[in-house]
Amino acid sequence: MTKQILAAALALLIVFGGGCKRKTPAGEPARPGAYVPPSGPPPAEIWKEFSGAKALAHAKAQCDLGPRPSGSAELEKARALIVAELTRNGWNVERQTFTDTTPRGPVTFVNLVARYGESKKTQQWVVCSHYDTKIFDTIRFVGASDGASSTGALMELARVLSLDPALAQRVELVFFDGEEAVVQYRETNGVLADGLYGSRHYAKDLAATGRAKQLRGGVLWDMIGNSRLNITLSPDSPAQLMQEIFAAADALQLRGIFSLSDRTILDDHSPLNEAGIPTIDLIGFDYPYWHTADDTFDKLSPQSLQNVGAVTLRWLKNTAGQPAKKYAGQN
Repeated sequence: MTKQILAAALALLIVFGGGCKRKTPAGEPARPGAYVPPSGPPPAEIWKEFSGAKALAHAKAQCDLGPRPSGSAELEKARALIVAELTRNGWNVERQTFTDTTPRGPVTFVNLVARYGESKKTQQWVVCSHYDTKIFDTIRFVGASDGASSTGALMELARVLSLDPALAQRVELVFFDGEEAVVQYRETNGVLADGLYGSRHYAKDLAATGRAKQLRGGVLWDMIGNSRLNITLSPDSPAQLMQEIFAAADALQLRGIFSLSDRTILDDHSPLNEAGIPTIDLIGFDYPYWHTADDTFDKLSPQSLQNVGAVTLRWLKNTAGQPAKKYAGQN
């Protein structure tokens, strides 16, 4: 991204930073930082509320922390930024903490699971991203697209969904820790032994608590910030879900940014699908800076983030209003 485009994006953030105005009960002033639910009807075309500039600003704040591998102090700072933003917009955030064995020894991971309201029974859809970065000993890897872009977009999605509380209550937002393999993705006796730690734990918890049967499907975001974005869908994506995403993209004249990959993709959607929750991976895997020191903030585009956010919101709004139906592979 050029400096001029970045400046314009940040200027938009300043101009629109206040978002939609909200009224406090009985006309009382809100406490600083306190969440006040929106008054009046929700936006009819909620996908138009998603701001690529705001998502980009959140992504920059993540990158500014430097490398953020699992178990690091920097990742704890990243968590603080995420929790503060979600709480500001009315979401309750659960820290799902667990320890797992890795090729470098035991590591403590923390998934952030956000729900709008107190109930755990209203959520039907999951939108998720990973927020950790891969650990490297020889390069400084800040994971601008691979980690920060989808994290920033998910933080912005929380703000937009809060404008429609009824819709927000049907969505669970999850920030996965430990998506990146500590060394490299590998299997032992057919079981993944390195990588996807957070999503595997989350999926197991859903199965153990019975909540997996409650969730109808999900969308995973990963590496969605590339200025030349091409969303490369895995060919084994849930067919009906893929058709619905394509329909939402067609409606917004954004179908051209989606294509099918020539290979299956292992990512955080995989454990969810295995748990019977049909989940599609919106990933820009056609990215020349993947896992290199050049995956830096200057490669990101607010327009790419806005496009993915808008398509997902259009899909959510359309699908949430339809009668419940089962997808292939659903519990």
